[in-house]
Amino acid sequence: MIGRRILGALIMIVGLFAGSALTPQPAYAACTDTLLGMPAWYRGLQESDCSIKKPAQDDEGKGLSVFIWKIVLNIIQTALMIVAYVTIIYLLIGGFRYMTSAGDQSGMTAAKKTITNAIIGLIIALLAASIVNAVAGLLK
Repeated sequence: MIGRRILGALIMIVGLFAGSALTPQPAYAACTDTLLGMPAWYRGLQESDCSIKKPAQDDEGKGLSVFIWKIVLNIIQTALMIVAYVTIIYLLIGGFRYMTSAGDQSGMTAAKKTITNAIIGLIIALLAASIVNAVAGLLK
């Protein structure tokens, strides 16, 4: 019984961290530092030697705006990934409350509501992160 719980916990922990390892990495990934799959603020702004490149200067001034937007989008993506991790924590809390409600109808209802809200939050966070990635891809 305890062995199954430990195995289940290990599978969940590996699942949390395996997502970033299984996704294809872009060409500049060798220079990128990540924490739990979250990008660094300078992702996509490195030279081949991993130094941060200066904003390109052009007649219309778009080089600086693209540089700033890449930083803003990296920060937004990091915030959305934090939201996804918090959502997973709430899923675990809701599941624990459901298991420990011991048949109490109000406890089960509150736990189901927590799980439902966590799933809705996770879907919103995933959609928002994919939109940010799409916009960041257009800025290359």
